[in-house]
Order: sequence, then structure tokens, then C-alpha cells
Amino acid sequence: MQARRLRTAVSLVAVAALAVGAAGCAESDRGDDSSGEAKTGGTFIFAGAGDPKNFDPIFNDDGESFRPVRQMYDTLIQHKPGTADLVGGLAESWEHDPDGKVWTFKLRQGVKFHDGTPFNSAAVCYNFDRWYNMKGAAAQSQMIYYQDVFGGFAKNEAEGAGQALYNKCEAKDDGTAVVTLNQYKGAFPGAFALTALSIASPDALKKGDADTVKQNGDSFEYSSFATTTPVGTGPFTFGGWDKAKNEITLNRNPDYWGDKAKVDKVIIKVIKDENTRKQELRAGTVQGIDFPAPADRKALSGEGFQVLDRPAFNILYLGINQKNPKLKDLRVRQAIAYALNRQQLVQTKGPGGTKVADEFMPDTVLGYAPDVQKYEYNPDKAKQLLKDAGAEGLTLNFYYPPDVSRPYMPNPQEIFTVLANDLQAVGIKVNGVPRPWNGGFKDDVQQFGKQDLHILGWTGDYNDPGNFVGTFFGRGKVEFGDQAMTEMFEAIAKADGTVDEAGKKAAWEQVNRDIAAKWLPAVPVWHAPPAIVVTKDVQGLTASPLTDERFNTVSVSK
Repeated sequence: MQARRLRTAVSLVAVAALAVGAAGCAESDRGDDSSGEAKTGGTFIFAGAGDPKNFDPIFNDDGESFRPVRQMYDTLIQHKPGTADLVGGLAESWEHDPDGKVWTFKLRQGVKFHDGTPFNSAAVCYNFDRWYNMKGAAAQSQMIYYQDVFGGFAKNEAEGAGQALYNKCEAKDDGTAVVTLNQYKGAFPGAFALTALSIASPDALKKGDADTVKQNGDSFEYSSFATTTPVGTGPFTFGGWDKAKNEITLNRNPDYWGDKAKVDKVIIKVIKDENTRKQELRAGTVQGIDFPAPADRKALSGEGFQVLDRPAFNILYLGINQKNPKLKDLRVRQAIAYALNRQQLVQTKGPGGTKVADEFMPDTVLGYAPDVQKYEYNPDKAKQLLKDAGAEGLTLNFYYPPDVSRPYMPNPQEIFTVLANDLQAVGIKVNGVPRPWNGGFKDDVQQFGKQDLHILGWTGDYNDPGNFVGTFFGRGKVEFGDQAMTEMFEAIAKADGTVDEAGKKAAWEQVNRDIAAKWLPAVPVWHAPPAIVVTKDVQGLTASPLTDERFNTVSVSK
């Protein structure tokens, strides 16, 4: 029964393919050259909401970086467009032993990297071994997804790295790669579809000195591979990042193994201001934007733009950093939770369909517990808890990114303002600290822990509680200053390692109850359905509940 469960594709409840035009609705045969060679030419210009960090998948963990990366690389397992169902990617099929520790991948034949070198089992193992053997605290600290899934490295140098889950990778023959884990983990097989675990060209990695990451004060410097010469197997090749124009150019890969791109070129134009993105969409200088302001969706639809709502497979949370001694007191964290009028925030700032979150994952995920402790808006209770904890007159530095829109956070400035006002109403003084998304906010919050409070969130990568709760709270993180919460880490590890499905469900439900009542390392705020908008001339774009859109199916008619 367990082996059968592990092989089953992971699905979202009630998620259907959301597509623009018939081209995006058709399921393609990867080996059908008649459809794969279809080409309309032209350029598709999409407005990104922020700068990417770099183009080496393993060193990224945010959507603005993953948007171009997804076009240039492939993973062993992918998601069926418009869903969270797992389908073959660079691996045509996969299987595991009864314990879920040995994973065997049958690889697609005849695939080449953009540099002309062959994709094979040796390339797969090179990538897995590279991640596991990564050296240097700076490089390891930037491998957030890897640590969340695989725990640690051959030699841990970064703060917070844990016990290594990865054991080895063997190239049985050119078409067969076998990955062995040290123990079962519920993240698999879904985690093999993570964009961060995309397969890169070993030759290009070596030539581009890809493992070199240098920390300069509060910033990080990446290799030439990561910044100027990324090489994958995807439908587009890297054409350059013109920082003066704020444009990333991707060129059609005529040798792609799957459905070849219909347009000649994709340009991701970075426009950080939401109003400017909307103006350029209306002017026709871009043909697509992401995360429109909730108030603009109806107007854009009425003007003839195609507005696609994705399901709310995400979470926005208020992070609390226990590095501040006052915030180590559970009563203070509970006071913060009671102080927030989240229902009003949903009604005034959330897109249609937004719901207040009581847990750190959607209710469609296994292990959601409907009976967790709720934190209804109660400013009087918040004031009393602060008094009981001796924390009256508390001053907190609240970090937020004003220059970006995220699927779970379409309007960070406005969200910050509402939450800050709620906190100040119960006597907490708030110092707002706006920081740019990449090269500022994320490093300050996730690497250096400068903040007391921050707003951040997550869009699920696959339908498993470990991808939400385990990602946030499965190990000590600088983001939350929660390194001492070993009881929480142990409970999550036990739930994640439970093989029996009924036992796994019960274990995760208890974890969620305890997070709300005993630990409260952060406050869940809402689940919000993000939208993506394109002009009427765009066909073939399939919107993803995981914000995992691929542009090779897109065509633009004039």
C-alpha cells in the first residue's frame, strides 16, 4: 500500500488546468515532432516583479529567480501543466524500493544540454553529488531548498545545516540513475520536481566555477555560471541580462527534447512598481504581468485582458524573530497574534477568495487540523498578555519589501501598514524597515536575522505538509531565531518520517495543533489566490497553482 501511495501522482484537490487559448489545453506527446516543431515566431515580453538573484537553480528560492530558471532548465520529474500532478521530465519514469529510500530513474534518451554535451545518468549524479559536497558557509547558506529537503551536507559549514539525508547517486548505465537516501522522507517523489533541483550541464558548471559563492558583508557574489553562462536542457537558452534596461533575454532552443518554443524569444522585463507594470500592459509594451493588485482585476478583465486566477495554494505569515529576548516569551508572540485584525485585512487588502489562515498550509493538504487554537482579533487580550509578560512599551523593527509583489503578498506596503497599525493599537511601537527584495530584505531576514518582525510567505511546490510546515519549522532558522525549539523539530521530523498514511495524517495534525498552541514561531495571516494577466493576443499560457508557468507553449498573434 505504501509503495503504491509513493508512486501516485501528487494532486491538488479541485485544481483544474487553467489555460489561455486552446494550445495550452492540449496534452502533448513529448516525442511528437509534428507538435513539437510548431513555431509562430516573434517575442513574448513578460513583466517580472523583481530582480532574480542569479540563474543557478540550487542557489535560489524565490519566484522572481525561478521564473527565468524554469525556462532554461528541466527537473527529473515535472508537474503536468496547470496542476500539481507529477509527470516525467528528464526522467521518463521512476520507482523506489519498499522503504522509499532507493529511487531509480529511467532517463530520457537523446537529450542534450544547451552547450551540446549529453544529458545522462553521469550528469544527474554529478549534480546530486555537487549539492551534497558543496563547500563553504556562504554557498551552503544560499541552498535553502536543498537544506529543507536533504538536511545537510558531506561537511556542514552553514549555520542550521542538519543531518544529511542524501547518501549517494549511482549511474547504473547511461539511462539509469539511482539515488539512495539514508531514510524515508515524505517529500519524495514531489521534491524531485523542485526547480532548485534542476539539472545543469556538468561541463558548464566546471567552466563557470559554479560552486564559488563569496559573501561581502551583507551581500553575496556568485559565479560566472550563475550570472552570465547558465546552461540547462530547457526550451530556452540564456541570451543575457541587460541590467541597464532591466531585461532578461531567453532564446528559443531549436534542439529541445520536448514541446519546442513557439516564439523566437522571451524577454522578462523587470518592473518593480505594480502601477508601472499595469501601465505597460495597457500600452502594449509588455504582454503579460503577474500578481495584479486585487482592485485591478475586474477592470483589466473588462478592458479585454485575460485574467487568470490561480487557486490559493500558499500562505502569508508574520515572522517573529526570537533572537529578540522579549519575543522568546510565548505570551508576547500570542499577544502579537491576538493584536492582528486579519479578517479586516482580508476584506480590505486581499484579492477575492482570500481566507484568513489558521495554519501554515492550505486545508487541502494532508494533516490539516480543523481544531487548532484560533487567534481571533482581541486587542484587549493582547494588551493583557503583554502586561503579564512584562513587555508593555515594546519596540519592534518590522522589515518588509516594498518593491515586489508575490503570489501570497500582492501589496507588501499596504499589508505592512495595516499590520503595523494593529500592533501599535495595543501599545507596541513599530519601526518600519523597507528593504529591496533581493540583495536586501531576503538576506537581512533569512541570512542575518536583523529583523524582529517581517512579512513573508510561500507558494507550495508539491502537496505534502513537509513542503509547508517542514520547510518553515523543520529545523532552526535565522529567520525565526527558533534554534532552541528542538521539541518542534523532533515532532516534525517524526511526522515527516511516518510511512503509514493514517499515522502520517495524525502526526501532522498534532504538529499543527502544537504549532498554534505551544510554539507559535510565526503567525499565519492568509491564503490568497494570485492572478496572472496577459493580453488578448497571447495564446497557450497555462496558469499553474504552483506559479510554475512555462513559456514554451506561448504564442503571440498580431
